[in-house]
Amino acid sequence: MKCVVTGATGHIGNILVKRLCERGDEVTAFVLPREDISSIKSYTTRIAYGDIRDEQSLEYAFVGQDVVFHLAGIVDIGSNRKMKRLMHEVNVEGVRNVVAACRSTHVKRLVYTSSVHAITELPHGQTIAEIKVFNPSTVKGFYAKSKAEATACVLQAAKEDLDAVVVHPAGVIGPEDHQLSNLGQMVLDFLKGTLRAYISGGYNFVDVRDVVEGIINASQKGERGECYILSGEYHSVHDMLRLMEDITAIKAPRARIPRWIAYITSPFAELHYRLHHQKPLFTAYSIATLSTNSDFSSAKAIKFLGYKVTPFRKTMEDTIAWMREHKLRISPRMLRKAKRKDSRLKRRSRPMDQAISP
Repeated sequence: MKCVVTGATGHIGNILVKRLCERGDEVTAFVLPREDISSIKSYTTRIAYGDIRDEQSLEYAFVGQDVVFHLAGIVDIGSNRKMKRLMHEVNVEGVRNVVAACRSTHVKRLVYTSSVHAITELPHGQTIAEIKVFNPSTVKGFYAKSKAEATACVLQAAKEDLDAVVVHPAGVIGPEDHQLSNLGQMVLDFLKGTLRAYISGGYNFVDVRDVVEGIINASQKGERGECYILSGEYHSVHDMLRLMEDITAIKAPRARIPRWIAYITSPFAELHYRLHHQKPLFTAYSIATLSTNSDFSSAKAIKFLGYKVTPFRKTMEDTIAWMREHKLRISPRMLRKAKRKDSRLKRRSRPMDQAISP
């Protein structure tokens, strides 16, 4: 199969590229000029440089392709106005360009990765399943509105003349998070010992590798014009931190910030993360999201796509192991401290070694 992956260096994208290449597919990674492609360079068949805001560059990449996996987009939970404008250009106008390019180059199938945020929330206690109508006015937050508008665009094209399917991942977490998502930043902060407090609430978290398999299966088994939720398990932030403590033996923060205080101070938290060039964790949008109903059903994907869910503990173990190997930089002071501790342990064990030696 010949296919294009937009957003190929993102968390989902880089794993999707590798998985497709492992299957023997001819993969074109569509990336921005000067973008770091180190995570996919050894896997891709072809690199196409362009911008989804430029329809002509998309057409160049899409010619002769069987499937387009459109993942490129901006996930931002902050309140920066410039970022909101860019988000609309990329998440909405970019999708329109992708649809137009698929039509003009006669791509056989488009698989669009939307988000569960595009789906209208139901009251707590009700299970959220796939819907047919997407309206930006019925969802909260600029990111959610952009994904709802883009999803409506894709489904309208599917009604007309384009073979397209849509998948809706929940909160994606997992290894190979090279660019550090918001959840990846939280795990890294925990491992560094800089996560001092948490906010009550929780969300539906899904293993990035499950999402990738769901996307691939949607390209093969998905029905034209249909949507499929790719969700995982609900976990509170408190339980997630305790799980990480159990896996790592690192003390989880015990201080819980009341939601109203977190909401008031969220602009300062955003500024802090921006100054330190990190993904923001506590913003007005993320705080509100943790209190929403995230009981998303993946029953449809399980039935029609053969979708499977990885146990959350396995996801966290693999994520932590990957973060430790690739993202956790040990300072010289921490390294010296670790060496001293190791030296003391060796000295303590020496008499025992001598006692059992022949």
